Amino acid sequence: MSQFHPDLAFVARLLPRFAFGPRIIKLSRLFAREAGPPRSTPGIDASLRAIPGGGTARVFTPTGITAPTPAMLWVHGGGFIVGSPAQDDAVATMFARELGITVVAPSYRLAPEHPFPAAIDDLFAALTWLHASADALRVRPDRIVVAGASAGGGLAAGLTLLARDRQVPVAFQHLVYPMLDDRTVGRTIDGANHRIWTARSNRFGWTSYLGREPDTDDLPIYAAPARAESLAGLPPTWIGVGTFDLFHDEDVAYARRLAAAGVPVELEVVPGVFHAFDRFARAGVAKSFAAKQVAALRRALA
Repeated sequence: MSQFHPDLAFVARLLPRFAFGPRIIKLSRLFAREAGPPRSTPGIDASLRAIPGGGTARVFTPTGITAPTPAMLWVHGGGFIVGSPAQDDAVATMFARELGITVVAPSYRLAPEHPFPAAIDDLFAALTWLHASADALRVRPDRIVVAGASAGGGLAAGLTLLARDRQVPVAFQHLVYPMLDDRTVGRTIDGANHRIWTARSNRFGWTSYLGREPDTDDLPIYAAPARAESLAGLPPTWIGVGTFDLFHDEDVAYARRLAAAGVPVELEVVPGVFHAFDRFARAGVAKSFAAKQVAALRRALA
């Protein structure tokens, strides 16, 4: 077994190894805090907006802006089966404050009750709403980033593919340890150092999202972006992942395929860290990971 990053060695020993399933989903949703409107913080105005079609979006805007800003559509993670935009209020606030941009975090329907394409349909509605509301939100429609973490990163990648094919402008995609390839469930994976998201959870998440067994033929590319035959025409991309992340291999492969397709791509691989490590470490490697994301986004939006 290789060594965890020193900032994570202690917490890695404490984290239980469990698999998501129906019981965990029920418990997670039972104990999830009912989120009200997001709270404004110094320098950031936060609000809850309705999206045509029934969804909502949590919107974080720098106070005192005098000109339209770039915008980020941020997609929350949770394996397609749990989570809500409220869990990432701190992340959205951080990006809005550090970059001086408006961050829009939409809701989407969760599996297994709502399998593909429900989530992608909801997110595409949010993206088109963001474009249509650019004047009202004081954002630049030519500088919209589609971003997300974990399953949210996979949904962001699928949404960006759909936006490319439907000719809806996206300036940049920002994928944080994204869940991209359902075929991972059919591969032998050494999970000794995997934490948070394991092979069993991965199979359950993909099966719930697809509404059928994963790793089968004729799956739409918007459901599993790694299946797309052509990645040409996608916007510049940043991908970050750890060496002990279940998604490491598929994320690295996706970055290489983007580069081969002529897409400018930046790949950040963090040694010795597991999936969603930055949610468990508050200093050191987690701060460095966040700083590198901000720097990459600042370059992209300059």
